[in-house]
Amino acid sequence: MCKGLGLLDLDDTVEDALDDNEFVEVVIEGDIMSPDFIPSQPEGVHLYSKYREPEQYISLDGNSLTTEDLVNLGKGLYKIKLTPEAEAKVNQSREVIERIVKEQTVVYGITTGFGKFARTVIPNSKLRELQVNLVRSHSAGVGKPLSPERSRMLLALRINVLAKGYSGISLETLQQVIEAFNASCLPYIPEKGTVGASGDLAPLSHLALGLIGEGKMWSPKSGWADAKYVLEAHGLRPIALKPKEGLALINGTQMITSLGCEAVERASAIARQADIIAALTLEVLKGTTRAFDTDIHAVRPHRGQAEVAFRFRSLLDSDHHPSEIAESHRFCDRVQDAYTMRCCPQVHGVVNDTIAFVKDIMTTEINSATDNPMVFAERAETISGGNFHGEYPAKALDYLAIGVHELAAISERRIERLCNPSLSELPAFLVTEGGLNSGFMIAHCTAAALVSENKALCHPSSVDSLSTSAATEDHVSMGGWAARKALRVIEHVEQVLAIELLAACQGIEFLRPLRTTTPLEKVYDLVRSVVRPWMKDRFMAPDIEAAHRLLVEQKVWEVAEPYIEKYRREHIPESRPISPTAFSLGSLEMNMGVSHDHRHQDEL
Repeated sequence: MCKGLGLLDLDDTVEDALDDNEFVEVVIEGDIMSPDFIPSQPEGVHLYSKYREPEQYISLDGNSLTTEDLVNLGKGLYKIKLTPEAEAKVNQSREVIERIVKEQTVVYGITTGFGKFARTVIPNSKLRELQVNLVRSHSAGVGKPLSPERSRMLLALRINVLAKGYSGISLETLQQVIEAFNASCLPYIPEKGTVGASGDLAPLSHLALGLIGEGKMWSPKSGWADAKYVLEAHGLRPIALKPKEGLALINGTQMITSLGCEAVERASAIARQADIIAALTLEVLKGTTRAFDTDIHAVRPHRGQAEVAFRFRSLLDSDHHPSEIAESHRFCDRVQDAYTMRCCPQVHGVVNDTIAFVKDIMTTEINSATDNPMVFAERAETISGGNFHGEYPAKALDYLAIGVHELAAISERRIERLCNPSLSELPAFLVTEGGLNSGFMIAHCTAAALVSENKALCHPSSVDSLSTSAATEDHVSMGGWAARKALRVIEHVEQVLAIELLAACQGIEFLRPLRTTTPLEKVYDLVRSVVRPWMKDRFMAPDIEAAHRLLVEQKVWEVAEPYIEKYRREHIPESRPISPTAFSLGSLEMNMGVSHDHRHQDEL
């Protein structure tokens, strides 16, 4: 239902279900969305006609959540429950708070105001009002709301942090938060407004605002409506905040980190698939595999570099997977390949190592207590600190954007080589009857435009800081923007590589009837299952979108991975054909005129 954005019962009549000026969207499962379809706001909600309430649970204890788990929680694949150990720790920390309130001890955020008002003591009779006022006043974000997936990730991550037992929230309130998550009751959370210290106050306040029954909320059952009505529709009641609980819900780095987890998982997926796409391009451009020799990478032993070189060997080894294309240029006279092909292990490799570095930081951060003050039940005291500062994830996500961008930068140059007849020996822009047809001319322009945008987006946000809260919070991380722009950079990288994938598959058409290696033929078949060959000009945007979807859903990796892993398990002997132009003692004993290079001549 496009006004309320709720799901309709198929048995309802239109006149009963709709008010004046309302209308419905019908989504047929399995249908491909028209590229000119404009969904009702917020973006993507029309897809939730397919939402199915999960049956499986994931147990949270605040210590063992993975980035993959969090992304899957965002997709709605699991409900949440606490481990018994987590429940016990939550109860113990709450007892400390109850004692502070009972004894009327002056403690920041529990019996005092916040930020600049930390020295203002609040009477016991107004401690609950203090927490509600905190949530209301801090709900000051702007911009588009987070998507349901991202809101669900944010809510799940806040639950995991609270489950550590250092926040002072009551088990009763935490269970109410979990019930809202399990019912997919998701508050309206604007994406802008956090400076990343003291935590992500604005977005987390909007999250808490919905849970106390104020503001807007969305669920698959109700669509967008007032939060209290959405909760009521699911048999839930708004949370009544006790002392410290408003602060416990809103203080931490979970906005930066939840978006960062999506970024690092998508980056991992596209980095793996970039190797496969680049290998396909190398095959189309009749490149050599000599640059992927194990010994080259053993003397510069970066882990990512070695792994990328291995993947190229596993996909391109003609002795293991016969390639008619490789055989066709065995005796060509080229000496060496351009850097965009020869240096893939070095360029793609550091991207892989960057992702691993960032993932390690994110994994630590999602299992960290980031509140203030911290409640240490074993010491029966609270301590003010700075764990809410988002510098760790902010710096890491700036680094991630810079690293992953390079996959698009080098991919765009390979697209140029595919489209340029003087470099590819293929028809200009990969189309017959050039002039009448423009082929991939503007698809390459799109790739160039995305790479240029990324150059601006890669400027690190965490080098900036603006003093806030009357100079109480005088250094901040700007991590919210670091996370959001990292996601935008990664989406652009996916789209550029989707264009390269289409271009490489189109290049294969001009090399037929020759076939490439078995795994790369499987990749070609996958692409052709959603995009037909480019025989003459047609509307291209849907093709790019279809290829992009294959990458986001990791379909390209799924078809190639079994061959890569089989090659790894079987320890296939490495093909090292003799090169006519490479000096070796063995080559001196041979007739140099008849020695055979596996692909083409290597450099002296």
